[in-house]
Amino acid sequence: MSEARRGVCVVIGAGEGLGGAIARAFAREGLAVCVTRRPRHTEALEALAQRIRAEGGEAHAFGLDARNEADVAAFIATVEQSFGPIEVLVFNIGANVRFSVLETTTQVYSKVWEMACLAGFLTSREAARVMAPRGRGAILFTGATASVRGGAGFSAFAGAKHGLRALAQSLARELGPKGVHVAHVVIDGAIDGEFIRGLMPDAAEKLKREEILVPDEIARNYVWLYRQKRSAWTFEMDLRPWAETW
Repeated sequence: MSEARRGVCVVIGAGEGLGGAIARAFAREGLAVCVTRRPRHTEALEALAQRIRAEGGEAHAFGLDARNEADVAAFIATVEQSFGPIEVLVFNIGANVRFSVLETTTQVYSKVWEMACLAGFLTSREAARVMAPRGRGAILFTGATASVRGGAGFSAFAGAKHGLRALAQSLARELGPKGVHVAHVVIDGAIDGEFIRGLMPDAAEKLKREEILVPDEIARNYVWLYRQKRSAWTFEMDLRPWAETW
């Protein structure tokens, strides 16, 4: 147990890109950070935690399938008991896939919805159960272009992300009066990282021209949302590069 019992930031879906940047940003704010990914990614997750600790922060890594109700409840309880009160929970699971609707199976559609929407419900509900009685806290959801616009080939992803946005709206209206800030961040554009650099041959040039989203810059906005005074809370924020068409 942390001697100071400082506040905790939980990041659900802390990969090498945006999730990791968000975790590092909150660690720099002085919060203890608990990061999760599916159990098969525990080695990469522990590397992230070690990097945060090397930078002077407190970090703990957990393999977690956020679609499992019992596991999510046990995880939130463990964090509260072992590291301190959860002050902010960031739900950052992506689950972006692209298939023609003619080729989208029930299994694919269901799995994407479970990862990007059901898991958001489970983790935010458990966080709300400890935040609401204290009258404080923040729950931040990572959205996407598909949260507000269903594109061709993205029926599964758009369905899940639309559902997550609706969940966030409902939570904001219910939990706001209880002192819990709920916000939804629409990420509209490519985010710099190995995946995008593999897809875009000119990614490096676009990055120089600031035409690709930078994880650290996105993360600053999550911290800003968390630090907002309740007299002026933002529910939805959209972030995109200056050159992105929308």
